[in-house]
Amino acid sequence: MSSASTSTPVAHNALPPPSVPSAGRSSRIAPHSHIKGLGLTPEGLANVDGAGFVGQTNAREACGVIVELIKSRKFSGRALLLVGAPGTGKTALALAVAQELGSKVPFCPMVGSEVYSTEVKKTEVLAESFRRAIGLRIKETKEVYEGEVTELTPTESENPLSGYGKTVSHVVVGLKTVKGTKQLRLDPTIYEAILKERVVVGDVIYIERNTGAVKRVGRSDAYASSYDLESETYVPLPKGDVHKRKELVQDVTLGDLDAANARPQGGQDIMSVMGSLVKSGRTEVTDKLRREVNKIVKGYVDQGVAEVIPGVVFIDEVHMLDIECFTYLNALLESPMAPTVIFATNRGNSLVRGTVDIVAPHGIPVDLLDRCMIVKTEQYTREQVGKVVHLRSIVEGLKLGSGVLERLAAEGENSSLRYALQLLTPASILANLAGRTQIEVEDIGEMGELFLDAKTSAANIGQGGFDGGKMW
Repeated sequence: MSSASTSTPVAHNALPPPSVPSAGRSSRIAPHSHIKGLGLTPEGLANVDGAGFVGQTNAREACGVIVELIKSRKFSGRALLLVGAPGTGKTALALAVAQELGSKVPFCPMVGSEVYSTEVKKTEVLAESFRRAIGLRIKETKEVYEGEVTELTPTESENPLSGYGKTVSHVVVGLKTVKGTKQLRLDPTIYEAILKERVVVGDVIYIERNTGAVKRVGRSDAYASSYDLESETYVPLPKGDVHKRKELVQDVTLGDLDAANARPQGGQDIMSVMGSLVKSGRTEVTDKLRREVNKIVKGYVDQGVAEVIPGVVFIDEVHMLDIECFTYLNALLESPMAPTVIFATNRGNSLVRGTVDIVAPHGIPVDLLDRCMIVKTEQYTREQVGKVVHLRSIVEGLKLGSGVLERLAAEGENSSLRYALQLLTPASILANLAGRTQIEVEDIGEMGELFLDAKTSAANIGQGGFDGGKMW
């Protein structure tokens, strides 16, 4: 666990750092939403507290070297293994590596136990994750009509197939740009696409000339109001002519292409429709299909139409994989289109799952471990625990009384950082019940009586708290 912080001394009445919202406007955030990167200087050295991290300077600098290897395309065939105790920031480091690689780089997280599916094979789950972590950026130059909608008038006529009702024969669309306006007479199928996009007068859209596809870009900024918070996205009026050639960029993954080609379209008869309804929602992709997709992708890349963007596969709790999965991972890492692979585990020497006599470091077979660059995360000091607790109290809008921060920092050092953070909100509830607006030391003491940390619970079990699987 890690959190944003500054290098100022820890005190219960310290002012919040600029990057953290004030208590009056803060709300609970996701555990790692504050991670913005590794927090390194241009020379590759870690700031003491930066980009969402507290401490872990050695691990962050090591991950910075890995990022440079990945950017230079010299990390293929290897993996990064993050090892350390629970709550020391392994997941945060993996997310930070993905942030450093860029927001357009695919990031595919999973947990080791996800491979044990009843629908598909274990190796298939791994293969799908690897394919979803390989991006493909396709660039196409198309003729489009683009502008702000000034007119949207459907023209109806008698239905030729029935004497009842009317049908749309065509639609007149007026588009405006900075340079001029144009009125288009379009097919009724394009009108259906316009309705699906929920286009109204004042929206900025573009229509592909060859395919008739319609894309709503947003609302014209001429309709923007002065409200601070709005659900609408406003865009400027397009420049140039209404009819133009435009370069369109589309980001997909190899997993998307595999899934699209694995589902047979079938016919329009009733049996085909019924067959698609009863078909399993998850389609297993064959190796033959993947090879065909790879050939097509290679052709696009050779033509300069597409660019392959290797992403990141993050497998947390990697010791949960079995010997079959580990063997398959060796083959996946040797693939010419392999993404960056990051493992994380908190195990020491342990039995490799799926075997009865193979004990290996971190529960990973030695042949796969030999492919890994290993980075160790360190336990947090009392001062670092205090910084994290202080920042979390600000984010959650909690007031700490005198001595509370020091008490929680001691609890975190003796047990774990997660335990110290878990005590914050329940302690605030006790304070409210007592009619106080801030948490006091006695609230933390009462929390210690009500809840056990993991070490204390384990010690109780070791003292005979359980007998033959029975409770006390």
